[in-house]
Amino acid sequence: MTAPAIDSRRARPAGSPSAGGPSGRQRARALLRGPAGQPAWARPGLLALLGLTAALYLTGLDRNGWANDFYAAAVQAGSTSWKAFFFGSFDASSFITVDKTPASLWVMEISARIFGLNYWSMLIPQALEGVAATGVLYATVRRWSGPAAGLLAGAALASTPVAALMFRFNNPDALLVLLMTLAAYAMTRAIEDGRTRWLVLAGTLLGFGFLTKMLQAFLILPAFAVAYLVAGPAGLGRRIWQLLAGTGAIIVSAGWWVAIVQLTPAASRPYIGGSTTNSVLQLALGYNGIGRLDGNETGSVGFGGGAGPAFGGPAGLTRLFGSEMGGQISWLLPAALISLALLAWVSRRSARTDRLRAAALLWGGWLLVTGGVFSLMAGIIHPYYTVALAPAIAALAGIGAVTAWRARQRWTGRAALAAMTAVTAAWSWVLLDRTPGWHPWLRLVVLVAGLLAAALLLAGPWLAGLAAASRGRRALTALPAAVALAAGLAGPVAYSLETVATAHTGALPSAGPAVTSFGGPGGGGFPGGGFPGGGVLPGAGRGSRGGRAFAGVGAAGRPAGGGLGGRSAGGAGIGGGLVGSTAVSSAVTALLKGDTAGYRWAAATVGAESAAPLQLASRRPIMAIGGFNGTDPAPTLREFEQYVAAGDVRFFVGASNDSFGGGSGVAAQITAWVKDHFRSRTVGGLTIYDFTRPLP
Repeated sequence: MTAPAIDSRRARPAGSPSAGGPSGRQRARALLRGPAGQPAWARPGLLALLGLTAALYLTGLDRNGWANDFYAAAVQAGSTSWKAFFFGSFDASSFITVDKTPASLWVMEISARIFGLNYWSMLIPQALEGVAATGVLYATVRRWSGPAAGLLAGAALASTPVAALMFRFNNPDALLVLLMTLAAYAMTRAIEDGRTRWLVLAGTLLGFGFLTKMLQAFLILPAFAVAYLVAGPAGLGRRIWQLLAGTGAIIVSAGWWVAIVQLTPAASRPYIGGSTTNSVLQLALGYNGIGRLDGNETGSVGFGGGAGPAFGGPAGLTRLFGSEMGGQISWLLPAALISLALLAWVSRRSARTDRLRAAALLWGGWLLVTGGVFSLMAGIIHPYYTVALAPAIAALAGIGAVTAWRARQRWTGRAALAAMTAVTAAWSWVLLDRTPGWHPWLRLVVLVAGLLAAALLLAGPWLAGLAAASRGRRALTALPAAVALAAGLAGPVAYSLETVATAHTGALPSAGPAVTSFGGPGGGGFPGGGFPGGGVLPGAGRGSRGGRAFAGVGAAGRPAGGGLGGRSAGGAGIGGGLVGSTAVSSAVTALLKGDTAGYRWAAATVGAESAAPLQLASRRPIMAIGGFNGTDPAPTLREFEQYVAAGDVRFFVGASNDSFGGGSGVAAQITAWVKDHFRSRTVGGLTIYDFTRPLP
């Protein structure tokens, strides 16, 4: 007699896993619960942090339009040409590259190839890199200091104003910060278990950091090397050997692309923009390397001889606190420095491999070396570079706060907590006072709340006794911490919300409300606050906001030409991507789209900042003579004459008076030659020379 079949679904006890694994509900519960031994609030806290970060970085993302249209044009080129993709070319016909290595462009170009080129497909990868960096920083800090420190560090990073700016922008800095934070996670794992593979991974990530923004990625190398030499678990000889293996990984992961570019004949690849010798090594070590330190940065927008503009304010130890950079990054910088001192003091007698000392070396070294370089470098530096400091400041603030809180029963812990809180509140008052007309009540609330929290933290034993005699023991104990947290983050959160609510375009974005114009109090800029060629930055120094805009720049900030629907407006002239995205008239757009079939370049013009809006509006390759601002020695006059004779270029667009730098050397020679040999007409307010209509 055959036994009746048993329905396994009915026989299985409720909640037991199926043969194929756990149910969806069980997986959801496991996701919320997190690793064993972790507090119940940790995983929901992390998910909330990541969700709020995503909302902050993704909300209204398209209001930034093409953001920096110099890089947006390169994304357009790389989304249609694999050669332009690989070399980081500005145009699809690969005449010249952007003045950076191309890794950050690759991410955006892949997105554009999948989803089509538009504002969202270009900027969403940047925002997701910010969310990922927040999650990685949490995971890194949590390993040694617990989930509370991880959540504090993640929240501090996400709400840093310059992070809210750059993770919604298309400059290379977003990917750079993510790669450096991932490398810090790998170094943390290496210090834990001493496995060589983690050091190799860290080196590989930093190598790709070089392919993102060249030598800036290596500023954290000294901190990583010292942290592992001091705190690594293996013997000294093995630690040295492992660091050499990590160095080899850096060379391989950064060098493969450099080697290919250097070995490719110049005639078979684009000119290396920003260099004077058509060499990526000269670009990396010169204009984008040593030149940034000593000011001798001839090439691209460099002026040589230390005469370049100090966009970040005067060099010195107080630069990070100045009007140009202070509101971008320094809100928690005093607290991070106090935290670093606390960690060094607490771990002074600990074993060599102590985790607190290792954290101080890793994050403190990152902050001190990178911050020191940014403070003292004599070459061009922009305030948004400081986003590279955000993970270190956030990590130190989170680790220090939790370390001091755990030691709050001792005077040292309470004093450190009170000092971090009071100094942060006082410094927030100073930063908020630089914009006296912007929510003036906020600075008073922050200061009062911070000082009150500091006093309550110092009165910890008294509060503990009061709490023991009351029913609200936990609430009374947590009250000072909650007030301190609110006071510490109120300023940067307000700045970040203002940043997200404002359109930012051009090459000089700045987070938060307007503080001071370049060339103003504490400002750098050119002598007299102006630019060569007569351009003047907007009064607010914020790209799309503030005072006077360049001719042809949409004052509302949203690019009028080449948007999602190819919409264009009648703005006259092409100005600079330096200040903001530029309107291109519908007549010029139609001309470039309609009469250029079969040409390698629809038009040529001086400088990539002038070429970018034309290229984005027309989706046709535009030759940027002289690179970013028209000073690169490419092409020569003879080469340009040959391009014209071969029928490679159809039009020449007259240079804008507002173009940053305006072009010089060979660019000026080419402009004079065009004027002397070809007829011109005015289209949409621009002077257009037609290479099919020579002068008699």
